[in-house]
Amino acid sequence: GKPSGSIMAQHSGVDEAAADGMPDLSGSEDEEDLWEDEECDSGLRVCCLFCDSSLNSSQDVFSHCQQEHHIDLASVVQTHKLDDYGYIKFINYIRSTKCSAESLKSICGAVPWQSDEYMKPAVQDDPLLQIDVVELWEAKSMASDGSEQLMGGCPSPAALLLRAERAEEATRRTEEELARALEDLHKLKHFAQNLVMNADVRTGGSAAGAVAELREDEDEVYFSSYGHYGIHEEMLKDKVRTESYRDFMYLNPDVFKDKVVLDVGCGTGILSMFAAKSGAKKVIGVDQSEIIYQAMDIVRSNHLEGTITLVKGRIEEVELPVEKVDVIISEWMGYFLLFESMLDSVLYARDRYLADGGSVYPDLCTISVAAVGDAQKHSERIAFWDDVYGFKMACMKKAVVPEAVVEVLKPETLISDPTVIQNINCNVVTISELEFSTDFTLKINDNTQCTAIVGYFNIFFDKNCASKVMFSTGPQSPKTHWKQTVFLLEKPIAVQSGNTLQGKITVRKNKKDPRSLIITLCLNDMKQTYSLQ
Repeated sequence: GKPSGSIMAQHSGVDEAAADGMPDLSGSEDEEDLWEDEECDSGLRVCCLFCDSSLNSSQDVFSHCQQEHHIDLASVVQTHKLDDYGYIKFINYIRSTKCSAESLKSICGAVPWQSDEYMKPAVQDDPLLQIDVVELWEAKSMASDGSEQLMGGCPSPAALLLRAERAEEATRRTEEELARALEDLHKLKHFAQNLVMNADVRTGGSAAGAVAELREDEDEVYFSSYGHYGIHEEMLKDKVRTESYRDFMYLNPDVFKDKVVLDVGCGTGILSMFAAKSGAKKVIGVDQSEIIYQAMDIVRSNHLEGTITLVKGRIEEVELPVEKVDVIISEWMGYFLLFESMLDSVLYARDRYLADGGSVYPDLCTISVAAVGDAQKHSERIAFWDDVYGFKMACMKKAVVPEAVVEVLKPETLISDPTVIQNINCNVVTISELEFSTDFTLKINDNTQCTAIVGYFNIFFDKNCASKVMFSTGPQSPKTHWKQTVFLLEKPIAVQSGNTLQGKITVRKNKKDPRSLIITLCLNDMKQTYSLQ
């Protein structure tokens, strides 16, 4: 990961009398001071990058490489202008690929260690990764300056001038980074204000391609939410979800045997590993969130790094190591199926990478609705505001009702048969078709009041499957982490068993936040718009 500060900063390197008023620039009188750190005290040995030699310190490794392998690593760092991250990737690239000093010296132009996979240490607790690149760079520059010191050991005017120039450059870089941080903060504040004030933060483009058009700063909250282990733990412990994917892959090895598989939004890599175990020739997992670094560890721990390649980034922006794939797998479903709009990214991957005759899995999905009669729940959430400790707060209903509720519904509160309002075939559907309006009819089976409409989805693994697999997120099925989505009615509707309730539902992306949904329900003479965000 990212260096956690310099371990060399304790050395000021300037004689106070000779450098009156000079700031501490974390430099050193000579290059050797740079390497003084706890590795000398701990007896830790440092392995050479190019041979099996084991040396006492990082400084010894750099000297050894220069003397025995004829390569000045500090000069390579300076030539390619590597920052902290570039240096970490540089060291891990050498160790993991075992490249020779000769091939390293021949590199010009684009460097081969740009991939984020080289952020993972190739050697545990590698002391070479704890070098401060800025100080290394400065020390190299000063060491190459013949006027670094006078005979008496005091810095020469030329050396002091060089230090002043370095300090000025460091200050300039810091000011630029601060300015960028303040600009990002301002953008985030402006974005949040626009959401609150109902202003459209996006310009141009259509809602159909809204997710692909999101800037990185606009989409950061979404991906960062998947960077924490907690959400992945919840999904992995959802047996209905995880075991359905596992059963589909393990029971249908012919779908995966010797195939190239793309896992969109791979998370911890569980689906990628299922695919690898099912006989896939190559699996590529893509995820923008930070969890992918744990996924890399997980893949290596299970000795699947020869089959699985993980790529960090948005599928719309990364370059995959293959032109086409045979199978795309993804667990993209959100609340009410379409919340979070991750299906947009899967469809982008389908259109960009799926080979002729290939398939997306799951391939079929349905969204269903049913009528709910739960007077107690309606009283607790809606009628409650009519009398709050003797005060009328009915105006609060206008804020409460429009928010769709995600919860586990008691199956006994269903008062109608369900009806499907949308069928989605992931192999042919277009992004624009994910926004739709549908008329529906609910057959009532109880004499009561309809207090809400519930929505849920069913998932099918069907195409080319000898053993077909499906699961439901409905209230009469085993609970999943998706639960159900409940649309409360401000005023309940009286219904009779055997009668029908006519309705219309419109589902569209929120233009202010295309990962959330705006859902409009019409029942009888009632019309209500809900947000799912």
